[in-house]
Amino acid sequence: MTETISSSRILGELYADIRTDLDKVEGQLAEMIRSDNPLIDEINAYLFAAGGKRLRPALLTLCARLCGDGGSPDTAFWSAVIEIIHTASLVHDDIIDRTDLRRGRETVHARWGANITVLLGDHLYIRAIHQALRTRRYEIIDALSEATERMIDGELQEYALSGDPRLSEDRYFEILGKKTAALFAAACRIGGILGGADSGLIRHLDGYGLNLGLAFQITDDLLDFTGQPAELGKPVLTDLREGRITLPVIYALRKIDGVARADFLSWIETRSVDPLAINRIRAAVFASGAIPEVAAKAGQFAERAKSFLPQASPSPAARTLARLADFILERSV
Repeated sequence: MTETISSSRILGELYADIRTDLDKVEGQLAEMIRSDNPLIDEINAYLFAAGGKRLRPALLTLCARLCGDGGSPDTAFWSAVIEIIHTASLVHDDIIDRTDLRRGRETVHARWGANITVLLGDHLYIRAIHQALRTRRYEIIDALSEATERMIDGELQEYALSGDPRLSEDRYFEILGKKTAALFAAACRIGGILGGADSGLIRHLDGYGLNLGLAFQITDDLLDFTGQPAELGKPVLTDLREGRITLPVIYALRKIDGVARADFLSWIETRSVDPLAINRIRAAVFASGAIPEVAAKAGQFAERAKSFLPQASPSPAARTLARLADFILERSV
């Protein structure tokens, strides 16, 4: 299952005005990932058949629309490039995290093994950058390169701090700002560039994307505790099993003390997969009151994202961008 019916329906409504544009993105993706190498072609077909929310192409398209772009071929092209970069990052993430399921399907890592998957992720990255370089649109290429560098930096920081319960809230947000929010911001920035926006509006779109990305990842981390495995397409508490210390844990540790704290830290250290231990971790986080606090923090970033959008006589694109911020908070996958 790639998405719940509810999430799929809401996104369908939000994407209604740009559906033709997103269909063009799918066509561009099919063309860009096509390969004469049968193995690459097979894996790419499997990867992209899984679908997804296509949030980054939607953000790029909506920001371009907001700035006056009427759906030029450039918008579909750059949306496809950014989606390929995003997909490459997921392929590498699954190797690092030893994840066997994503969106309810076997990961490339689980199906083809780590060696092939590393090379496939590299191939996707290089394919996207190669396509980008052919355009000689260096302002856009610079935005993509910077975002990709920040994503890798964030992943390395997260890996270096894996399983460390001393991770601070500030460092957590620093990592999120790089590994997730950087590509959201780049999508919005590129949309502004394609739409011919001035530097001030581009900075605002960048701010919208950055804060939206933070809200998105915090909600993802929250769903690891509150979501349903059948909807998530993976088990709950996957983050802890993989050593990631997320905001629910950071907030819970501020309030848990005594024997309960010692037990909690022990469970984190061992990365226990025992169902009883997992249930105790969830119960401890819920009992601490961390869940509503984390939800509130995600809401703050979503509201901050909306504050960067034009407030006077908002266009249909601006209204959809604002509604996307609400959707990110309400989603169940």
